[in-house]
Amino acid sequence: MTKPSVAILPFVDQSAEGDQQYFCDGLAAELIAALSRVEDLRVAPRSSSFRFRTADDTQEVGRQLSVAAVLEGNVAKTDERLRIGTRLIRTEDSAELWSRTFDRPLEDVFAVQREIAERIAHKLEFALDEKHWRALEQAPTSNIRAYEYYLEGRERLFEFRRRGVEAALTLFNKALALDSDYARALAGVAECCCFLIIIYGASEASLLEQAEQASRRSLELAPDLAEAHVARGLVLSLQQQYGASQEAFESAIALNPKLFEAHFFYARNSFVKGDLETAAKLFKHASNIDPDDYQAPLLLGQIFDGLERPQEAVAVRRRGVQAAERRLHHHPGETRALYMAANALVCLGQSDKGLRWADRALALEPDEPMVLYNLACIYSLAGKLDRALEFLEKAVAGGEAYVDWLRQDSNLDPLREHPRFQALLERQRE
Repeated sequence: MTKPSVAILPFVDQSAEGDQQYFCDGLAAELIAALSRVEDLRVAPRSSSFRFRTADDTQEVGRQLSVAAVLEGNVAKTDERLRIGTRLIRTEDSAELWSRTFDRPLEDVFAVQREIAERIAHKLEFALDEKHWRALEQAPTSNIRAYEYYLEGRERLFEFRRRGVEAALTLFNKALALDSDYARALAGVAECCCFLIIIYGASEASLLEQAEQASRRSLELAPDLAEAHVARGLVLSLQQQYGASQEAFESAIALNPKLFEAHFFYARNSFVKGDLETAAKLFKHASNIDPDDYQAPLLLGQIFDGLERPQEAVAVRRRGVQAAERRLHHHPGETRALYMAANALVCLGQSDKGLRWADRALALEPDEPMVLYNLACIYSLAGKLDRALEFLEKAVAGGEAYVDWLRQDSNLDPLREHPRFQALLERQRE
């Protein structure tokens, strides 16, 4: 029997000031996250469903996302009240399966989310077991303003840029100032701190200490929260406690097998350890969970190179470039999509195009260490070694000093025998 399937579209902001899109997107994302934990339901990932702001052509949305139903909604929010309109539509014939408008006090938002999930379950004929009901019934925080900060923080995190991550960190900390026991906000703090170190090359020891404390506290408060285990795994990986990190990621996957971040960062942890086979399996699984993500297939291409599986490397790189192009269509300033796709383009023999994309990323963030590091990789692959070394030295000087990644990254293989690279690596070992 085919599993029931649904896409949750981003809710439309109908607030008087038109300044609540983060809240609208956050509510939709929360429903996606909650329903994605249901084994017998396939939910389109956020990166796929959020490409569609409306269901004007429901059948086309259903075709592109391969779902049987679409939930669309609108939100009007004030400081005290919340009005949410929802419609569940069958994609086969655009028939309305269910609709309702909720007009409630703002503090009833969690009850509204539970009722929407219940109606989707009823109309699509799947069962929510006791574990899922318990998760839906347990409010993540008793402070609605803290919840608003959390939702806004998650939206800023999904911008995939350093300023967004820094803003998200501030917002999660604001949530914690109102509710110091908000486990999901604590996990968000740890995640942000780790992202700033891993993805953006920040090197402040205080960030890792903040992540350490937040991840520990999040797990103490919510040992069944998969996101808390992911946050803990990220911290442990940065501390080079790879075995303990692996256990944390495996715990997250056991709690929520569909959680993309658990597979993605577990794969990254395995790559740093040099376990390419495990990294390949995990990146592939992550890519299957979220087909619109560009990061997993592009990293998988590099791993397939290391495993001497060139045909598979070409296939996943092409897929990753296509996903990056879709992302850049909606977010043209996303440097991570630019430099990761640029790397793949060079590997696919399209060096001129790849270098143009790399230079676009550099123009957007010329002093960002992780951009500089990735340009070093791209220019290394393109055979422009002096330029690659220049970028790598600037990256390290600016804060990108992740020794294990430098040692394992095959993109830098053309540089390894160069005296400047040897001197750089030696300085990082000191």
